[in-house]
Amino acid sequence: LTPRAPQHVAGRLDPAAPWDEFLLPPNPPGAGQAARNPLGGPGGSEDGGQVLLTGLHACGDLSSALLRHFCRSPAVAAVALAGCCYMKLSTGPQPSPGCPLGYPLSAWVAALPGHQLSYRAREAACHALEEFEGRLRGGGPRLRAHCYRAALESLIRAADPAKRHLGLQPGRKAHALSFPQYAHLGLPLAGLDPAGVPLDSEAVGAMLEQQHKVVAFCTLGQLLAPAVETLILLDRLLYLREQGFHCALVPLFNPRFSPRNLVLVASRSPLATALAGLGEDGDSSQDEDLGEAEAEP
Repeated sequence: LTPRAPQHVAGRLDPAAPWDEFLLPPNPPGAGQAARNPLGGPGGSEDGGQVLLTGLHACGDLSSALLRHFCRSPAVAAVALAGCCYMKLSTGPQPSPGCPLGYPLSAWVAALPGHQLSYRAREAACHALEEFEGRLRGGGPRLRAHCYRAALESLIRAADPAKRHLGLQPGRKAHALSFPQYAHLGLPLAGLDPAGVPLDSEAVGAMLEQQHKVVAFCTLGQLLAPAVETLILLDRLLYLREQGFHCALVPLFNPRFSPRNLVLVASRSPLATALAGLGEDGDSSQDEDLGEAEAEP
């Protein structure tokens, strides 16, 4: 037997599509072929088979869309979701027609005073706390990149105030560059000509001398980041519980290898049996806690 390699396809996931359309192949069928639900039946396959929906680092609103589709798709038995890019979540103040908000999802969090999260807060929640801790302990030039990015942001806004929160990645070893070299890589990514931006001015030099303040600011943001990520993840968990599903947040990955290590798992049947094997090498009380948590409304 020759194993068939997985086929990678690109498609847009419509968050408002009916569940049976959600399960259709993203590519249009060929001539003479009719698109069909790959499970073969209105509630799954004819023999009752269902699917597991998995999102690995589902970016921004993709995570929210997957959870909404899970809730209204009877052919999807369970979901396992590791999200990322929280700063790309749509947050309102009001949803657009056909495009529901990515945060908040749950009615409970939506009614919570002060639940709104700024772009800066959501962006900070995406960082790798363990990696940043290593940078602080090691010191050295690697911390320079934070000051470079802050100075570049100031130059971009001075040149074009409409350009904010751009996802620029001038290079992975920015700390090894001089600031003019770094800016020559970053400004074109923002649609700006480096020749028209003063890179050796006294103002730029004064900004670069504030590196210690930038690092202190970033450190405070990193200290608060876990609270922001927790709120986003609990909002998703509460949304699923409000729909009557069994769900839990599982620390599945080592955060030093994958900072987004918390996986949201949910199913239409109790999770205790399905997740029992995950705690075999750990404290058995975790299974008891899971069972108690599922019993709560």
